[in-house]
Amino acid sequence: MGNRGMEELIPLVNKLQDAFSSIGQSCHLDLPQIAVVGGQSAGKSSVLENFVGRDFLPRGSGIVTRRPLILQLIFSKTEYAEFLHCKSKKFTDFEEVRQEIEAETDRVTGTNKGISPVPINLRVYSPHVLNLTLIDLPGITKVPVGDQPPDIEYQIKDMILQFISRESSLILAVTPANMDLANSDALKLAKEVDPQGLRTIGVITKLDLMDEGTDARDVLENKLLPLRRGYIGVVNRSQKDIEGKKDIRAALAAERKFFLSHPAYRHMADRMGTPHLQKTLNQQLTNHIRESLPALRSKLQSQLLSLEKEVEEYKNFRPDDPTRKTKALLQMVQQFGVDFEKRIEGSGDQVDTLELSGGARINRIFHERFPFELVKMEFDEKDLRREISYAIKNIHGVRTGLFTPDLAFEAIVKKQVIVKLKEPSLKCVDLVVSELATVIKKCAEKLSSYPRLREETERIVTTYIREREGRTKDQILLLIDIEQSYINTNHEDFIGFAKYVLFRIVAGGAVIRRGWLTINNISLMKGGSKEYWFVLTAESLSWYKDEEEKEKKYMLPLDNLKIRDVEKGFMSNKHVFAIFNTEQRNVYKDLRQIELACDSQEDVDSWKASFLRAGVYPEKDQVRTQENTFSMDPQLERQVETIRNLVDSYVAIINKSIRDLMPKTIMHLMINNTKAFIHHELLAYLYSSADQSSLMEESADQAQRRDDMLRMYHALKEALNIIGDISTSTVSTPVPPPVDDTWLQSTSSHSVHPPGRPPAVRGPTPGPPLIPVPVGAAASFSAPPIPSRPGPHPGVFANNDPFSAPPQIPSRPARIPPGIPPGVPR
Repeated sequence: MGNRGMEELIPLVNKLQDAFSSIGQSCHLDLPQIAVVGGQSAGKSSVLENFVGRDFLPRGSGIVTRRPLILQLIFSKTEYAEFLHCKSKKFTDFEEVRQEIEAETDRVTGTNKGISPVPINLRVYSPHVLNLTLIDLPGITKVPVGDQPPDIEYQIKDMILQFISRESSLILAVTPANMDLANSDALKLAKEVDPQGLRTIGVITKLDLMDEGTDARDVLENKLLPLRRGYIGVVNRSQKDIEGKKDIRAALAAERKFFLSHPAYRHMADRMGTPHLQKTLNQQLTNHIRESLPALRSKLQSQLLSLEKEVEEYKNFRPDDPTRKTKALLQMVQQFGVDFEKRIEGSGDQVDTLELSGGARINRIFHERFPFELVKMEFDEKDLRREISYAIKNIHGVRTGLFTPDLAFEAIVKKQVIVKLKEPSLKCVDLVVSELATVIKKCAEKLSSYPRLREETERIVTTYIREREGRTKDQILLLIDIEQSYINTNHEDFIGFAKYVLFRIVAGGAVIRRGWLTINNISLMKGGSKEYWFVLTAESLSWYKDEEEKEKKYMLPLDNLKIRDVEKGFMSNKHVFAIFNTEQRNVYKDLRQIELACDSQEDVDSWKASFLRAGVYPEKDQVRTQENTFSMDPQLERQVETIRNLVDSYVAIINKSIRDLMPKTIMHLMINNTKAFIHHELLAYLYSSADQSSLMEESADQAQRRDDMLRMYHALKEALNIIGDISTSTVSTPVPPPVDDTWLQSTSSHSVHPPGRPPAVRGPTPGPPLIPVPVGAAASFSAPPIPSRPGPHPGVFANNDPFSAPPQIPSRPARIPPGIPPGVPR
């Protein structure tokens, strides 16, 4: 062709086609190729066999082509064929090629006429072919046969449209001459995806089977139903010739003789026939590839860039490198350590924006979950106060104590408080261990290429974390034991006995609770209600007009007060409890009891608990067995309340200390030690656990993925190198101007005469035409603004030989026969 780069274009596309087909078309590149479309028995297979010069395609009735066949024709001095699915085998007997196509078709589709879109790739090397890449598609059918589904017509059309919809595909629309061209399914489908006709080439078969006295001259001269790229006629072997094993070379000679001797075609015999079609397709495909080069190069480059990151991990240790396993092991263990540290410490790259992970979740355990567990550590108020009372009495013994004993305080703090810290503290460690196990699994995902390495890494690190978990829990329990061993009543934050007594003297008792309550029985009729702001201390219950506590309504001492339940009123939504005096005295004015109402039962229970802390007990507590009863005289009540408040003060100090020490202990003994272990000792443990070869055994999927990725990567690089050597300055003949093809827009209401007869005048075609048609235009096609045949200038077919000037590669290898300008009668 005069340009080495251009000669390599079609083999390059074939090479890319193979590379991408072998990995399941994952590259998603639309490679330039020619898709052969036509109805059943239109002669598609015969056209392809004539190209090759051999019988190699399956024959028979019904749907024979049931899978797309990607046929790559490559000029070579020797003749043989090979399939992509069995590339190691070379076929020199083309009867075996046919059998292999049938067997491979049945393997995927079954033996009962099923279809499949998975292509078969066949490459034919021969001295009798020109470089071409064609796709033989199933014939368009109407009626299902065998086990074909009822919608077989739509399935086949969808499959065909998948191939011809690509802008990089040329469409070879094959139509038999003994069929009305206006009803051609191939041309209709081509029109759907290529309305401008930029990619469609018409092929007319079975010219020798037309009725006597008719011919397809007007069609082949591009007059009757014009296409921008025109039509080429061919004559294939008849079924009798095929069954009689007539040689294809003899058939090509007969085809040549037919065109030279036929009066309607002899003037264009040099532009008809299979050899000319082959040359035309070769040239147009080459031009088409060249026109697609910029977009193809851009897609190849973007695909290469997207592969760079994935291939990066494979490039450093190729399978044939003897040191690959050592490099891979060192690199992956190092990366595992880096990933673990990033997930714990946090990093700016690859931040998860959907949920908390790694270190952030551990931080939440430290500063949200663990403090919550401490706060949730509830004491049974009645039991606690009873234990304080027993402790005070037991310490005093037979004597009646005048002062609050500090030993009771220490006993309660050690037994009730510090011991209860163990459960939430150990639970905190368990939560952190669970999170670390999740982090290890996430980091080990990058080791999935080597299943044994991943399994051993997870096992070793998890075992180490479990070991550190035991040490951490021992240290936590030691901290709690340390807290228990010495009660520091001299702590600066501790309220202390002296401070507490002084506070009670100054403030009149510590405030236990504030809030709104409704007094139900305060009106004249003793059935009304009024809301007040209540303040409960260890000494008294006061209520005010509002929250500012400026106007006090009343202050009720707590001595001899008890609580009893009151049934909820029939018409009231409030929940009620009452306060009364055990000595049958009035509590407030002339009321023997005050009925206090809340919005919910939870509020009632909460207030009862507050009264309990103030030494006001429910009425039912008086009914006790002899051994469980205890006298709660006012002096003892004050001592219990004093210790109760001192316990709260000291618990706050311990909680603060534990909240501070827990994260530090876990970080030091577990997390930081695990990081150091991964960085410094993990590799040694891996080497001692198994030999390097077994550790670095790749999974079959990973080996396949790596091979596919590297093959794709190198194929893309090679393709870009070849494309870079191609001179894109080669001039090609532009596609001919548009022609009137409104005949394809509607075929149901208007008929077209068979080939050989002059077209009848018809009315306007419904729907918007592709090219504006002037009003009043007659004939089978109206005059477009751009004439379909530009007079004497060369267009689709020219007299000059397309291969006579090597540096110039025209895109169309023939000339346009003299046409009749629109509007001029024949």
